[in-house]
Amino acid sequence: MRKFNFKMIVGSAFLVCFTYISSCDKQNAREAGYLEGKISIGPLCPVETDPPQPGCLPTAETYKAYPVSIWTSNGKRKIGQISPVLDGTYRIELFPGNYLIKLEREQYGIGRSNLPVEVSIIPQHETMLDIDIDTGIR
Repeated sequence: MRKFNFKMIVGSAFLVCFTYISSCDKQNAREAGYLEGKISIGPLCPVETDPPQPGCLPTAETYKAYPVSIWTSNGKRKIGQISPVLDGTYRIELFPGNYLIKLEREQYGIGRSNLPVEVSIIPQHETMLDIDIDTGIR
């Protein structure tokens, strides 16, 4: 009879822990917001055509060469990095608050971007940020 009670207690404790952990994940999901948009990098060729030539379109390597990072609003701690898909779009789940979005590597000389910029994430909402990176190629 003691074995039965022990198993029942352990089983109940496991069930309570599982329920608590599950509710924490749901709570975090309800509190999260999203940062989404599109990263445009160009020009990638000296002469742009419409439609662009296939060799002048951004690739995964192009996005890696211009890494965009998410930082705390004071710029002291890196939170993450934006990794767009091949068409440049991205979507990142973040906790509510203010963040600084900036290029990982500063661009000196030719070229520019609309970064750094501060964004505010609101629970259960999408914050849109399109990022334009001018390579300076002419």
